[in-house]
Amino acid sequence: MSTYKVKEIYYTLQGEGAHSGRPAVFLRFTGCNLWSGREEDRSDAVCQFCDTDFVGMDGTLGGKYTGEELARIVNDQWPQGQGNRYVVCTGGEPLLQLDEALINAFHAHHFEVGVETNGTLSPPAGLDWICVSPKAYTEIVVREGNELKLVVRQKGLEPDQFAHWNFAHFYLQPMDGPEVISHSEWAMDYCLKHPQWKLSVQTHKWLGIR
Repeated sequence: MSTYKVKEIYYTLQGEGAHSGRPAVFLRFTGCNLWSGREEDRSDAVCQFCDTDFVGMDGTLGGKYTGEELARIVNDQWPQGQGNRYVVCTGGEPLLQLDEALINAFHAHHFEVGVETNGTLSPPAGLDWICVSPKAYTEIVVREGNELKLVVRQKGLEPDQFAHWNFAHFYLQPMDGPEVISHSEWAMDYCLKHPQWKLSVQTHKWLGIR
């Protein structure tokens, strides 16, 4: 039986992208294939702008679980008796661990299952929502899905590289940090000139929620 290493599990509002504002249980797996998660390794990482702590299993409800255990814990976070259930599998890189068996366990509890991935690993069958956030200098194998969310401005990546890919939604998300204002201005201008793209703002940071 497979076991899964989890950093944290919590109930909140989705803060960005197509489901912004939607209640969801966030399931953050440990580990990533583009960075160790440790600051001493950041300068050598493929992705150097990540702002997420995915190291270890010490977060809220973090630990090592079977699929059935994880599904029960996620189910317990949802308001009792309420529908429209949604779980977001994220990381790190969730596709290092997420598999069809775990997706089926969530479906048995009537959850829609979404994933937020860097797109370098093929997804398992059964996912209800696939959000790909491409990172520069990687081989992106997931070129279709529900949502493409490009963090800008990354050196080596431009939106027109992805405009012909098979996604229902295309988002530009300004990179956080000291240049966030200029990144935001650039993204707004690009969206106005290229209406295929929409602006994604990290509303959870503005609202002070997880």
